[in-house]
Amino acid sequence: MALPTSLDKDAIREAYEDVRSNLSDHEWAVFKFDGLKIVCSAKGQGFEEFCSEFHDDERAFGYIRIQMGDEMSKRSKFLFLTWIGPEVGVMQRAKMSTDKSIIKDVINNFAVELQVETSVDLDLEMFKAHLNKAGGANYGTGVREM
Repeated sequence: MALPTSLDKDAIREAYEDVRSNLSDHEWAVFKFDGLKIVCSAKGQGFEEFCSEFHDDERAFGYIRIQMGDEMSKRSKFLFLTWIGPEVGVMQRAKMSTDKSIIKDVINNFAVELQVETSVDLDLEMFKAHLNKAGGANYGTGVREM
């Protein structure tokens, strides 16, 4: 029988609120497994540093604030990421759906949720495209190409 996953709820909530705060320099937080417990393993700035936190042999979650908009309107959008590295075994992969539901009790405000399984998919432009699509106000130029 598989043992249940637990959560360092206070530390995860603190990191989540830190990333959401306009007063914080932290743009992202990463949550990893310490045995059977999900903990906040890192917080920081910069997309490359965020991506460097995800390794092929582990499962993790990420929460990132991405600046969206144009020169007239800037706004922060939030993305929740489930990472399952390509070297993660089938049983651990299967357990991710229940583990994700546990962490989403704390991390519950985001525009887009993605599952990523290779480092190639850790792509800022792809993340922004998903956020634009979810935003519903990406009208384009109004010019239709024939």
